[in-house]
Amino acid sequence: MTPSDTPRSRWSDLDRPPLNVPALRRGLLLPGGLWTSLDVVESTGSTNSDLARRAAGGLDAGTVLVAEEQTAGRGRLDRTWTAPARSGLFCSVYLEPDGVPAERWGWLPLLTGVAVATGLARAAGVDTALKWPNDLLVTVDGVERKAGGILAERAGNGVVIGMGLNVSLHAEELPSPTAGSLALAGAVSTDRETLLRGVLRSLEHWYGQWRAAGGDAAASGLQEAYAAGCATLGRTVRAQLPGDRTLVGEAVAIDGDGRLVVATPDGAREAVSAGDIVHLRGVAGGLV
Repeated sequence: MTPSDTPRSRWSDLDRPPLNVPALRRGLLLPGGLWTSLDVVESTGSTNSDLARRAAGGLDAGTVLVAEEQTAGRGRLDRTWTAPARSGLFCSVYLEPDGVPAERWGWLPLLTGVAVATGLARAAGVDTALKWPNDLLVTVDGVERKAGGILAERAGNGVVIGMGLNVSLHAEELPSPTAGSLALAGAVSTDRETLLRGVLRSLEHWYGQWRAAGGDAAASGLQEAYAAGCATLGRTVRAQLPGDRTLVGEAVAIDGDGRLVVATPDGAREAVSAGDIVHLRGVAGGLV
């Protein structure tokens, strides 16, 4: 990892300036707050991998690690996530949900999705939809595009949650034709400091509510909020399940364990806890 809070080349790209670390710390590391430390590095392979390694040797809950550039970012199913330097938000946090039964920790990536979507609505003026279980969608030219993703993994005594979000990418910089960015979705702001503060404050709010309810997603309002923002519900989907099994049907609900409930044509319902989901009926007839 290369630290970025050095003054050299600070304004080498006026369209994509580096993050102001002292300002972020002043705004986010507050007495009694969730966040206990915040570091920004110029470049690293994966912020999730970095925090997971540190957590194995002991790490304070509330640690935040941000990268200006991520060269080997990881998504679900070992997919990679790369973008030009300072064009997005690449951030991981370490949390220890004391007092919450471990079987409810599976809600954390969904909770993070709700927090990111809520934070971006306020800070960027962009309607961000959630594709179960962990994709962030924006609408570009009437078509839903993936602009970000979330990855949670057990580490140390807690969980590392990472998020990658395309902020200022132009069309020619997108990693695939189905990708999008906040800029292409018409964001009123692509200032990454504003966006990061908004997302982390929203995450603190939702995490606090969820912990106060003992991890009960219904009592904390999380289950309802996720369902309200989930673009997967009401769609015909194809779920590629473990064991090379495929399930096709209508996504009808998110259950109390955060699983996607799929109704099949024969009238059966199956709760999916893990799998690769494809929207078969998307905006403008597209696949997501």
